[in-house]
Amino acid sequence: METSVLKFGGTSVGDFDKIKDIAGELQSRVSRGEKLIVVVSAMGGMTDELLRNASRLSSAPKEDHVALLLTTGEQQTISYLSIVLEDLGVCTKAMTGYQAGIKTFGGHMKSRIADIDEKRLKETLEIHDVIVIAGFQGINDDLEITTLGRGGSDTTAVAIAARCGMPCEIYTDVDGVYTTDPRVYGAASRIHEITYDEMMEMSALGAGVLETRCVEIAKNHAIPLYLGRTLSEEKGTWIMQDTQVLERKAVTGAALDSDIIHVTLYEPQKESTLIFDLFEKFEKHDINIDMISQVVNSEGFQLSFTVKDADSYRLDEIFEAVGHMHPEMMLDARTTRSKVSIIGSGMRDMTGVASKAFRALQAAGIPFYQTTTSEISISYVVDSVNDKQAVEVLATAFEL
Repeated sequence: METSVLKFGGTSVGDFDKIKDIAGELQSRVSRGEKLIVVVSAMGGMTDELLRNASRLSSAPKEDHVALLLTTGEQQTISYLSIVLEDLGVCTKAMTGYQAGIKTFGGHMKSRIADIDEKRLKETLEIHDVIVIAGFQGINDDLEITTLGRGGSDTTAVAIAARCGMPCEIYTDVDGVYTTDPRVYGAASRIHEITYDEMMEMSALGAGVLETRCVEIAKNHAIPLYLGRTLSEEKGTWIMQDTQVLERKAVTGAALDSDIIHVTLYEPQKESTLIFDLFEKFEKHDINIDMISQVVNSEGFQLSFTVKDADSYRLDEIFEAVGHMHPEMMLDARTTRSKVSIIGSGMRDMTGVASKAFRALQAAGIPFYQTTTSEISISYVVDSVNDKQAVEVLATAFEL
């Protein structure tokens, strides 16, 4: 009997009519002999509403209380969908993250999955045709409810698929992965096959369709991963191993991340402990930084990096503390810059990609302030006023 893990995002379950439509599709698949594990998000806008409610009551609510509150959004969805499925004659079991045996570690609001009770899920699936599981949540060793952070429902679905050895289908309000955001570059085309590595790079560099860690789990366990529009017959995107992709280009896609802060620090003492002290505080506050580059010369050193704008409220505190430790440090933090990237596994084997990108940006008169590379990507920091043009220029140059 065919079994799969399906995930439906918040916009897909945004109202009761959409939930009924999804239930009808699930009934059709069950009638064809399938058994399904379905992971759902909170109804569209519910999580933001719950966060607003918490902020009305307290300016600094404890994270464990907020995590407990937020998980009620997904619990509503699993209840609604299960009620409809049972009315359609589908034998269904609804489960919270705790009931599904999703064990987590880490902070209450950004936990990671440690383990999943595969035996419990498979035994439940023997009795029921569909299991509906609340995404985004789990339970830690102290029996406290936790949340998995941004993209947590996608991560839940892929982790369950990996543990149970099933393919995973993620359904949302987009009909697949595009070479770049169609809202930025109207001529962008849909990618029907993309490698795990390319998808992880695109996610990390600003393409918001999937979170990096869920793709990483799929790669580590060789889980076939599909992304498509909910209840659409349009062909979406399969994310797979590099060897399975039929056609490989030097550049597969371009990504834009406008929600960054570009930071440059100057320190006249080459032997300073500034970097150690700074990174120690970033780790303490659970802040990720990207595009790190360093220049050392006779006048000292310069460190440049980018950080997510969402962490801006913590940066002032960190820079103030580090500034007291290193009074000669000079700081330049810009919120008016964006990161533009090109991605492609073909870069491993094909030369001339970087020079072609440099020439394209230069010909368009678009300056950039920092560039970093990986094995399959090149990223540039540009002025925000030029970021969409930069995407168009690069997309045109590489025929995306």
